[in-house]
Amino acid sequence: VASESGGITQHIGAYEVERDGRTITFIDTPGHELFSTLRSRGAKVADLAVIVVAADEGVKPQTVEALRIAAENDLPYVIAINKIDKPEANPERVRQELAHESVLVESYGGKIPAVEVSAKAGTHMDDLLSLLLLLGDVHHFTAHPEDPGQGVVLETERDNRRGISATLLVRDGTLQKGHTLVIGR
Repeated sequence: VASESGGITQHIGAYEVERDGRTITFIDTPGHELFSTLRSRGAKVADLAVIVVAADEGVKPQTVEALRIAAENDLPYVIAINKIDKPEANPERVRQELAHESVLVESYGGKIPAVEVSAKAGTHMDDLLSLLLLLGDVHHFTAHPEDPGQGVVLETERDNRRGISATLLVRDGTLQKGHTLVIGR
């Protein structure tokens, strides 16, 4: 974020995390309200969503929009109540505001898992990763590594020195060095 204009994420990015010998791929979409289209694109290629709500700010219009996008795409999700390390953090208020939006987390008798985290301090991030793996198992997400790679282009960029580059998400199969990419028809 420090390198982004205005200190907010403005592009879709992807990265992987290893946990218990398994890989979780994250698609990072901007949370700022101006980037609705990018959030929608991210939801169309994801298996699960992590909807991040700041414990010091509560539910915002973009939170409501992310919940709507998840519902429209029949996308299972987890609530990550972030910034619990801040003095003004109020996770209970976040749960109440989510209930007002008809989102009942498990501690409120609902079915939506919620984890209190501090991304900055790393607090409870292992719990969040374990939960994502568990949900992946419950929903039986599988891939076929023996098949040719198939996926989507998340974002492209033109660099004056390197030329055009793209961030790709392989949804199934395997993409190896030397393979030919076909985009579109």
